Amino acid sequence: MEKYALENGDKKIEFELYRKNVKHINLRVRRDLSVMVSAPKRVPLEEIRAFVMAKSAWILRAQRHFRNNPVAMMPPRSYVSGETFTYLGRKLRLQVAETPPEGVKYVRGRLHLHVHNPADYRRKHKLIEVWFRERAEKVFQESLLRMYRLVEKYEIKQPQYAIRSMKSKWGSCFRHQGLIVLNLELIKTPKSCIDYVVLHELLHFQVGNHGQHFYALLTALMPDWKERQKILAQEVVRGL
Repeated sequence: MEKYALENGDKKIEFELYRKNVKHINLRVRRDLSVMVSAPKRVPLEEIRAFVMAKSAWILRAQRHFRNNPVAMMPPRSYVSGETFTYLGRKLRLQVAETPPEGVKYVRGRLHLHVHNPADYRRKHKLIEVWFRERAEKVFQESLLRMYRLVEKYEIKQPQYAIRSMKSKWGSCFRHQGLIVLNLELIKTPKSCIDYVVLHELLHFQVGNHGQHFYALLTALMPDWKERQKILAQEVVRGL
């Protein structure tokens, strides 16, 4: 495997080149945003570089899709001992045990999954999902209370919130319904990132767009919001 890079305007495209016994040049963008190219052994490097450059617009679109789509970046789960899950920015190793009662416990940096049948994939998935949702309900509620204190002076009515699995957004604000919807995947990010998303949505009750006034308010209340946004993006790139 060899690594190369191309410049496309102000964008830099890095790719890994694998020489294989294939007939054509093939290109794939992985969930982690890396670019893999496989090519016949006798194809000149310049022809491969030209191929990648011709695909550069597609590559950038695919990377942008994965970057903005936390669910799409999530690798498939097996729910077996040794697998890792992310909770509030920390990696937790899973330990599966065939002991009653069924449920999930968080002990000393590990997730202990107790299930009647360790081969029952759907049951294991359900138990883990329930645990994350219960934790999200508690953590998101605490964040909403903290962030609401910052905006209360703008006479914003304290909204209700709901948790959903969303493909392309961390949060949404429904102004006329007095409702904020938060992505369940947020529970895997640091609390500082959760606070950023919650405050962002709260401010939409005051300003309905992303104009200059909105970001002026956001900066006044959370001066380091750009750093938090960057951390959130990095969590996505790492696959949460």
